[in-house]
This record gives sequence, C-alpha cells and structure tokens, in this order.
Amino acid sequence: VQLQASGGGSVQTGGSLRLSCAASGTIFSKNAMAWFRQGAGQRRELVAWILSGGRTSYARSVWGRFTISRDNAKDTMYLQMNSLKPEDTAVYYCNKYSHGEYWDWGQGTLVTVSS
Repeated sequence: VQLQASGGGSVQTGGSLRLSCAASGTIFSKNAMAWFRQGAGQRRELVAWILSGGRTSYARSVWGRFTISRDNAKDTMYLQMNSLKPEDTAVYYCNKYSHGEYWDWGQGTLVTVSS
C-alpha cells in the first residue's frame, strides 16, 4: 500500500490548510483511515479518524477546528484544518486507523504555523 500525503505549508495563526491523502494498493473504501502528526521531538499522535462508513472522531486538541473526510471514489482522504495554532506545527501523516499494524508511513506533509 502506498500513501501520499500532501497539502502542507506555512500559515499564520488562525489560518487554514487542507491536507489530502491519496492511497493506492488497497481497497480504500473498506478501511478505516486516520490522520496522525508528529511534532519535533514528540511522539506521533492520532489526530482524527474516519470509519469506512463515514463516522468520524477527533483528538480533543483539534475538535471543532479540524474536519476529516473521504472520497472513496477517488481513494482519497482529506483533513480540513481551520483556526490553526502554533502547536499544530508538525509533520502530518495518513494511515489506516489501527491498533498496531500500519502501512508504510511515507514522507508525510509538513505544516508550520507561525504566531
């Protein structure tokens, strides 16, 4: 399975970005998917996840600001990020929503939020 995360960039506090995750090599529609992030010197953390049927859930730190979605016809997942804060600065990765077994993480996409 190959995952390609894109859409990162540099924004100021309060700005918005939309991340995309294109998947290949799997039946995307059958998988629960998730966004993760890893800040400098920090552990990778789960940000948001979306089940195959579309049900979503979020980490408390992003609830109300981020929206996860998916387009199964395009094998693509999205993360709309609004009201960005400096603490959102991290490399963002996409992967399946799992309790231990993940696909290759790929390069991720860097989000930098300046104050």
